[in-house]
Amino acid sequence: MPIRDITLVLFVCAVLPFALSRPHVGILLWTWIGLMNPHKLTWGFAYNMPFGVISGLAALIALVVSREPKHLPMRAPVVILMGLAVWMAITTAMSFNTDVALRQWEKVFTIQVFIFITVMVMQTRERIRWLVWVAALSIAFFGVKGGLYTLMGGKGYVLGPPGGFMQGNTEISLAMVMAVPLMWYLVLQSRNPWIKLALKAAIVLMAVAVIGSYSRGGLLAILGMSVFLWFKSRKKIAISLIVLMMVPAMLSLMPDTWFEKMATIETYKEDSSAMGRLNAWGFALNLAQDRPLFGGGFEAFTPANFYKYAPIPDDFHDAHSIWFEILGEQGFVGLALFIALWIATWRLGNRVIALTRDREDLRWARDLAAMIHVSLVGYFVGGSFLGMAYWDFPYILMAMVVCTHAVVQRELAPRPVAAPAADAPPALAPGEAPAAP
Repeated sequence: MPIRDITLVLFVCAVLPFALSRPHVGILLWTWIGLMNPHKLTWGFAYNMPFGVISGLAALIALVVSREPKHLPMRAPVVILMGLAVWMAITTAMSFNTDVALRQWEKVFTIQVFIFITVMVMQTRERIRWLVWVAALSIAFFGVKGGLYTLMGGKGYVLGPPGGFMQGNTEISLAMVMAVPLMWYLVLQSRNPWIKLALKAAIVLMAVAVIGSYSRGGLLAILGMSVFLWFKSRKKIAISLIVLMMVPAMLSLMPDTWFEKMATIETYKEDSSAMGRLNAWGFALNLAQDRPLFGGGFEAFTPANFYKYAPIPDDFHDAHSIWFEILGEQGFVGLALFIALWIATWRLGNRVIALTRDREDLRWARDLAAMIHVSLVGYFVGGSFLGMAYWDFPYILMAMVVCTHAVVQRELAPRPVAAPAADAPPALAPGEAPAAP
């Protein structure tokens, strides 16, 4: 009997009534399904069930029927993402193969719509906290699983769930690198010592899993993220001790094949995979120079297009970079909007940190903005070697920043002073006696 399938279906059925009436529950369910792909971990009838569609429809229905106020704060990241969404629709119409591009555009546009909905309905501290828990644990599951696999002497690569953005070893390694700062944020905010201990153990296992993924991009991303995490964290000594104890122990467990593969970072000219990346980047640049406004549209990285634009025509590869993926498919305009989106998100995070610097009651917001900065550093470094420009997790982080800024602004807004009642006696000056009746 497929126990996993039955358990998953029963859980989703139990949550659906709440998701249909509370839009934030629908968004949490959509986030969990989208990031973790739990149905792809089953072996029976649930494997191909459309849980993403079900959770998305539930969130949309709740958005319509719920009477709670809904407001989309027009911060810079939101406005730029709107512009990027419009531009992607234009490049799809102008793409090399409109039918193929349209199918990918539908997936990306759906993610963008739900990012806007996330911003609309998650503007409270409690809802943001739940969003962080769901997003972080959805990825940490694979980190804990992969870390234990590596420690037990597993010979294969650590992989993510099949059928999603994170299924490859390099993709899941980047996801785990980006989730570690959120896990550390939960450590900072948790008061239960057992929860803190469990989160710290999960972080260690996630780091082990990144090493066990055999991903050179993941290694570079975790190095960059770790340095920035040290600068941004309030507990620098604790992080230093964890790293000093953990790194030698992890490296001692890795086989010679791991060190041989990591050594190819220095000898990339002799590595076919690294040279394939350079060829893909050259393809994207040549394509964008030929079509500077619109690029090639979604799914432009094809053997036929490589034959026309790549420096080595018969060496076909995927984009292998978020920057070159956007450049090749959305042109220079799309790349400018993509870069502007992350600059605006970063600056809004800086704004949250500045506004809450002297407010102890808003430390949670300051810590979250700082840890999202760390996650984005991991995305920028690791994403430079992976074609994950349309992956939903970075955009969820953007939504967290926008929602946190909205909450902080609301908390810092001056409170209205109640006017005195019309029949209230006038205020007395110091030493003045009340008038005789």
